[in-house]
Amino acid sequence: MKSYRKELFFNIPSRRGIVNITEQVQEAIDESKVKEGLVLVNAMNITASVFINDDESGLHRDYEVWLEKLAPEKPYEQYNHNGYEDNADAHLKRTIMGRETVVAITNGKLDFGTWEQIFYFEFDGKRQKHVLIKVIGE
Repeated sequence: MKSYRKELFFNIPSRRGIVNITEQVQEAIDESKVKEGLVLVNAMNITASVFINDDESGLHRDYEVWLEKLAPEKPYEQYNHNGYEDNADAHLKRTIMGRETVVAITNGKLDFGTWEQIFYFEFDGKRQKHVLIKVIGE
C-alpha cells in the first residue's frame, strides 16, 4: 500500500473565510499515484474546519449567518475561554463544522457525488494555518 502526505498553508486576511481546496486535494492524489484508496483532509488548527458541500456563494453566506447565530463572535465576555484570546466562538464553530473529511479515490480521482467539493473554513484568521492531506491506497 502507498502512503502520501502533503500540507496546504493558508493565511486568510479576515477573521473568517471559505476556500475551495478540491483542486489541491486532487493534485495531491495525482502526485501520490494512488488509483484506488482514500484521502483524508483535515484542518490542523483547532479554529478551522474542512467540509464537503456545494460551491455556491449563497450557501457559503448561509453558513456564516447560521454559525454566527449558534456561536456569535461578540460579546467576547460571554465565553469562559476568552481572556487570552477572543476566539471561543471559533472553537465552537469548528466543532459544529467538523475537523476533517475522507473521500474515496477511484481510478485516481476523487469519487464525489453531484456538486460535491472540499472546502477549508477559517474561523480565526489573520495568521498562518494549515491542512493535512493524507492519501493511502494502491
